[in-house]
Amino acid sequence: MPREIPLSDITVYPVRRLITMNPALPSADAVAVRGDRILGVGSLNELTRWGDHRVDDTFRDHVLTPGFVEAHSHVMSGGTWEHVYVGFFDRRDPSGRVWPGCKSIDEVVGRLREADAAMTDPDQIMICWGLDPIYLIGERLVGRHLDAVSERRQIFILHASGHLATVNSAVIRYDNITADNPTPGIQLDQYGHPNGELQEPAAMSLASGQRMLREGYASELAKWNYANEARNAGHTLVTDLGTSSVDEQGVANWSAVTSHPDYPTRVMVAGSVFATALPPEDIAQRVVQLRDNPPNDKLRFGIIKLIIDGSIQGFTARLTWPYYFNPPAGNAENGLWLMPPDQVPDIVEVFHRAGLTVHCHCNGDQAAEVFISAVEQALERHPRWDHRHTVQHCQLTTPSQYARMAALGMHANIFSNHIFYWGDQHAAFTVGPERAARMDACATAERLGVEFSFHSDTPVTPLGHLHVAWCAVNRLTATNKVLGSEERISVGSAMHAATIGAARQIKLDHEIGSIQAGKLADFAVLEDDPYEVDPTTLKDIGVWGTVVGGQHFPAGTG
Repeated sequence: MPREIPLSDITVYPVRRLITMNPALPSADAVAVRGDRILGVGSLNELTRWGDHRVDDTFRDHVLTPGFVEAHSHVMSGGTWEHVYVGFFDRRDPSGRVWPGCKSIDEVVGRLREADAAMTDPDQIMICWGLDPIYLIGERLVGRHLDAVSERRQIFILHASGHLATVNSAVIRYDNITADNPTPGIQLDQYGHPNGELQEPAAMSLASGQRMLREGYASELAKWNYANEARNAGHTLVTDLGTSSVDEQGVANWSAVTSHPDYPTRVMVAGSVFATALPPEDIAQRVVQLRDNPPNDKLRFGIIKLIIDGSIQGFTARLTWPYYFNPPAGNAENGLWLMPPDQVPDIVEVFHRAGLTVHCHCNGDQAAEVFISAVEQALERHPRWDHRHTVQHCQLTTPSQYARMAALGMHANIFSNHIFYWGDQHAAFTVGPERAARMDACATAERLGVEFSFHSDTPVTPLGHLHVAWCAVNRLTATNKVLGSEERISVGSAMHAATIGAARQIKLDHEIGSIQAGKLADFAVLEDDPYEVDPTTLKDIGVWGTVVGGQHFPAGTG
């Protein structure tokens, strides 16, 4: 329930335009806020009739929308900035600094050498992130390239997808990674020795660098960086989808940070079978308890994350025949199962019966089929309305699968940023032109009646719904080609997905996602109107910052 606020504590904000995402009143000239809630929406004259108030002109020349809701991201995005960035694209950190991308293997090695020279302790592990081998023309970067930097210092590089890592020989020796290890995902060279590439979490976790990265994600600094990235992009709620533990210590850490009055975003934390050793039944009980008794108003629970397959650009996602189009030499015909398919129905049923919403990572259509069938079986055994089980990434989900999802009441969270960041590569290397044109199919989801949102999956791609929306609306690749014109959606549909669509997916649409009386006063403050600019410039709209619970958070501060 909203806390009691004196009636005189009313602030009325006149704005250039208020975009509400409320069909009954799509736009307005002003919004009134009382405490942390929206008192009313309308004209300045209408709202001043509530009684004693003050008029705040801070946003008179700005456009206010509901705060953007990111339903798939990771707090690790905040932790990665403590390490060396070696990605292909330029990237802006939470403080606003732009880090230039590495366009070749030589540039990656050069940045590693700079980092190595700056490290005074020769035994300190060098951790790097953002590597995207699919962009580096020529031979694939492997351990021997890193040995040219140092054969003594351990070097661990997390790929942009988060599903692969490359390490040098020092890591292989120190962590005793051998060809005899039964763990799947250890790639071998022509002589049968580990070549330094580790595919998917089981193999990656053999390296000390991966364990150190995970420890860093739990830090207070990572959580603040994560929130500041969100604020800079207009997000008032971000979902940490499966990175954090929901054990007592993990929740206490989140509670301590989010309860700070200056913490600039709300956070939904997902329970995950990969982030704890607890059995699914215990995880379900824990998440239900936290959902019903959240530690504070900025920290929420109630969803579960599962992961079935890997990444398409890493060639580890599970696809139906004809599998991959032009994979690197030595790759398996298909990807990897991160969860045995025959176990998925039983695990889904545990969380389904507990009344929780299951969000399942499914990049490939074969993985999506396993999850959709598991939900179908759970509903047959235990009918339940309004579950909102969600296919995450949903990149190659077929029209027939979307039709089944609609019939089952499932949602989709679509990774539309892939169109820009890897669209050219998907057409040329991973799935071929035909399937690439129907990837991340927002228009198909809309046409077949599937509620959907879209996401950045940060740190895989930068956090920011204006860019994600731009991808869904324009479907332009990095080389400015339109990929699948029939899957483009309108700006209105994109704004819906970025706000109320995402809020519905995580079952918070009664509190956030639209600007209307009674909801939390959470706004994105924009420099231009998304409905008035050229759709091809949607991603370039400036963000003043956010309002969270009535409190102002200008971008680039803190």
